[in-house]
Amino acid sequence: MRLNPPTLLAATLILTACSGDSAIDGVKEIPNRFGNAVNALDDFSPGSTGDSNNARGLRPNEVRVTMEVPASVAPQGEPTRRNLRIVVPDRVEVYRTDYTLRKDLGTVRISTATDDDGYLIIAFEDGVPIGPDVVIEASYRGTTLKALAADSDRDVKVNPFSHYLVVEGLGNYDAVDFQTVMNCVNSSLCLNKYVWGTVADQVHDFEIDIATNASIASALERLDNRADFKAYVADMADYALLGQDNSDTVRASSADYNSVFLGLELGQTFRESNAFGAGQWGVRTAQEEALTATGSAYLYPALTLTSFEAFNINVTSLATDIPYDRQTLIHGLDNGGVQTFFNRGSDFWARNSHSSAPGAATLTPPRSDAQNGDAINPARLLAGRALYQSVTGRDSSRITGWTRNPYYLDAFTSTPAEQDSSPDRVLTSYFSAGKAIELQEEGGKLKRQDTLEDHYLSVFEFHLERSSDFSLSTLAEQRYNLVYIAPRFGNEDDPLVFETGHGTWDTQTPDGNRLAAEVTLDQFRVVRASNGQVRAEASSGTGDWNLANRLSRLSQSDQYMGRLTLYEDQPGEEFGTPDMGLGATTPDGSLMAFNLDDSYLGDGLVIAGQPPTDSLAPARYRLQGVIVAMTDNTSRMHQIHNGLLELDDGGGATINAAGFEIHHDIPSSNVSEPRQASLASSLGVTASEDGEITLSGGELTLAGFYTGTGDQIFLTLRDNTGPEFQTGLLIATVIPESD
Repeated sequence: MRLNPPTLLAATLILTACSGDSAIDGVKEIPNRFGNAVNALDDFSPGSTGDSNNARGLRPNEVRVTMEVPASVAPQGEPTRRNLRIVVPDRVEVYRTDYTLRKDLGTVRISTATDDDGYLIIAFEDGVPIGPDVVIEASYRGTTLKALAADSDRDVKVNPFSHYLVVEGLGNYDAVDFQTVMNCVNSSLCLNKYVWGTVADQVHDFEIDIATNASIASALERLDNRADFKAYVADMADYALLGQDNSDTVRASSADYNSVFLGLELGQTFRESNAFGAGQWGVRTAQEEALTATGSAYLYPALTLTSFEAFNINVTSLATDIPYDRQTLIHGLDNGGVQTFFNRGSDFWARNSHSSAPGAATLTPPRSDAQNGDAINPARLLAGRALYQSVTGRDSSRITGWTRNPYYLDAFTSTPAEQDSSPDRVLTSYFSAGKAIELQEEGGKLKRQDTLEDHYLSVFEFHLERSSDFSLSTLAEQRYNLVYIAPRFGNEDDPLVFETGHGTWDTQTPDGNRLAAEVTLDQFRVVRASNGQVRAEASSGTGDWNLANRLSRLSQSDQYMGRLTLYEDQPGEEFGTPDMGLGATTPDGSLMAFNLDDSYLGDGLVIAGQPPTDSLAPARYRLQGVIVAMTDNTSRMHQIHNGLLELDDGGGATINAAGFEIHHDIPSSNVSEPRQASLASSLGVTASEDGEITLSGGELTLAGFYTGTGDQIFLTLRDNTGPEFQTGLLIATVIPESD
């Protein structure tokens, strides 16, 4: 960090405990730069999260403190990411607090030092705090910001993001909430105490730029207006209220899952001069990735759940690694104000990776089945998840860094089949914003340059447990219900199509490792023509959607592990590409999911399930998914983030769903940042014993299927009433009664 001489000479650091005694009377030999500092602006690191980690050389009881302020507060401060500036604080205090954020609630035993790079090191004599009750407060020229001491990577950044967490996370508790949290913190067995370390670290992974002229108040207002950031802090604060009863474990010590992944995006591109600032649709689909030119090793999209026990404490950890391909459609205006479209196929983009850092998760407690009184094992998997950065085009003239914001995971898990087995599925949908950033290589490091894209992503992840030796006979002679969503980009007459469908899928007797099957579909499309006008269409029909058992090349041997090939006419070579896509199944064949990839439908997601084992009963469901809506002059993507679907015993249903909305105003080429949106509707319900279900009311019709014990519902959405036409895909999964 470079400091102007007047700044350096004026900098006096006083670190004070709650008693008011001075721990440091002055800074000794503060250097005029942080020469070995890790600054994410100067070192974009793939395989790490967006926040740089400057914890090197720290003892287990120590944290390193960095203060970052808006540029208007310290114009000469060292620039870092998010348009903030690193400064040497004039004063730092460490104190114990509660939900009132008072400073006089107890002392904290600390000692301090300044490292060789000029950073303040705080050593906590009783160990680094893990709860929200210890705050580090830093002041610079009259500007005061707070951070929790419990940052999990012990690289404490005191800035508007950390301050927002203290004020809006901890500060929105009441006395009962705070005591609930501290009871967990003070229990040796309650794992949810570590939520605060996670959220204190992950708030710094968000890529949200603070305006150059922002005051502290306006910086905090900006964060409050970012619906995704605000919801993440609120969700994590609620998550921390779960007690020890929720700190359970997956029964098996380790379980691997085949992953099916779909990302739908609406954002803004600044890559090309002829479409600078234009809106951009995108779709991302999971891929198998050959790791060698000879095909001797492959990386398969996967989730790993691991559980272990230490000192009678059960811990569950999860991590994902999902290679993906991308297609985009730029949508803007030419010089005459006419809508124009530029298609960028998957060959335009390098293979990329959507992967989450390993981290702890929580399983909610069993719920009581209203129908038979039996206990159903944990139904929700909860966690704060951080996504890794990645780099493409490292050897090209334009190196691109990809950042992804953290998200709150609320996933459905199935009932384990056996006492010592794992859930056979983990199903979720969530929202994550991010950026594509031009990088410049300097001295082996990648330095951030201009932002190339802002992208806002609605994600579906279906993780289906791997099999040891899967046979297609498991899927044979079955009738499946199915739903799908498939965007198509680039047609000359209709450059933008979003299609959804639902129907049935009948499989026949296997022929070796191939299985013929026929679908019957009801389809709905929202179409934007080349002149910009939008229309809605419906159709129905049948088709051949055949299956093949797909061989996987693992380190020990080739194996059929539940991965499937989906094809119409061409299944491809053994490890080749079929004409429709790839997917996976649960070991018992009760649920399948596929990524459509360059199929006649486009790219997308197919979900297929066997008929339910129980009738649909009144219940509460977590509703997640995406809605796409278009008029002649607007495009909109609405992520259902925290929705509630309630089925009553009178044949009706209500939806109350909070979420995030991205809005593209085409005439002005304006793409909004995530803003709050909601969906509320009362619907009538028609459900058959074989799993088909329709919910309708007003302008909306939701149609699809339910499966299992009625604990999972998969729905397509249609609204053909205009002037805004809508379609989408929603998943509703049961909420434990204790929630």
